[in-house]
Amino acid sequence: MKLLLTSGGVINKSIHEALVDMLDKPIAECNALCIPTAMYGHPWVGPGVKAWKFITGREENPMVNLGWKSVGVLELTALPSIDKERWVPLVKETDVLLVSGGDALYLYHWMQQSGLAELLPTLRAVYVGMSAGSMVMTPKIGEEFVGWTPPTGEDKALGFVNFSIFPHVDHEMLPDNTMAAAEQWAAALQGPAYAINDDTAIKVIDGEVEVISEGHWKQF
Repeated sequence: MKLLLTSGGVINKSIHEALVDMLDKPIAECNALCIPTAMYGHPWVGPGVKAWKFITGREENPMVNLGWKSVGVLELTALPSIDKERWVPLVKETDVLLVSGGDALYLYHWMQQSGLAELLPTLRAVYVGMSAGSMVMTPKIGEEFVGWTPPTGEDKALGFVNFSIFPHVDHEMLPDNTMAAAEQWAAALQGPAYAINDDTAIKVIDGEVEVISEGHWKQF
């Protein structure tokens, strides 16, 4: 699997170059699918205008608006109600998945319910996550980030990587997301973790981890 796990999207030159390196052709020749599902589970970002802005590429965080050949929408909550033959081939043929922020556990739930979680390890597509879209790939998110409560009541996620992620460190609109708070969060997890700001991303190819940053981050 090729994963680009960002905090704030493809927000600077270094992250953009990392993405281009992960693709097997230029962005202008790549077909993308955006997944807005996580937004619906978070009261700050969806449903409504912000979900529309993500899908249409009109938000400030660069994801959908990077110049793709085409962009489609893959809404996970709809997939259990339609035949897999209608959407699985589409996902297998796409070059990149663009997964929005929002609520990581809501996203995890619908990745499982839709069948996408099972399909992900088999895909050739590059997976680009933003915030919750990145956190969902980790073993667990930590109690601090639990909003929507899954049926299990647990904070576990997909576990496709062996570390957890604390996003948006020192973001001006998130005063509680300090590096000190991240250290407390990491101590409670008792496992590998990274705290990253929006100018940082984590690149993972076949289990090999590389931090891409023009900002600041810390590994725990």
